Amino acid sequence: MIVTFHSEAYADIMMFGDVAIQLLKLMGHSGTVPGALLAEDVPEALASLKKAIADDRARVAAPPPKPEGKDDEVDDADREPPVQLAHRALPLIELLAASARAGCNVMWDR
Repeated sequence: MIVTFHSEAYADIMMFGDVAIQLLKLMGHSGTVPGALLAEDVPEALASLKKAIADDRARVAAPPPKPEGKDDEVDDADREPPVQLAHRALPLIELLAASARAGCNVMWDR
């Protein structure tokens, strides 16, 4: 599923459904699609998302513990770093910020 975010203050943003729902929940929303935020609720949702992203960055910055019994040889799949949540969230953060400045509603659908 693809989720598209709409605002009169910013270009439409498309995201994979699992990422979009995760970000919606971090904003304090239920994660239902379709959905909307009224203009007066956008600044609070933006602040919640930014705080969650900052918390995730702090968690990712800590080195993961090395599993016991695993030798130093690493698979190619283990070498590929995952895309950080902050990178995935950036377009949505920009859309929310523009919407907050302009006093616009934000909607999303499939």
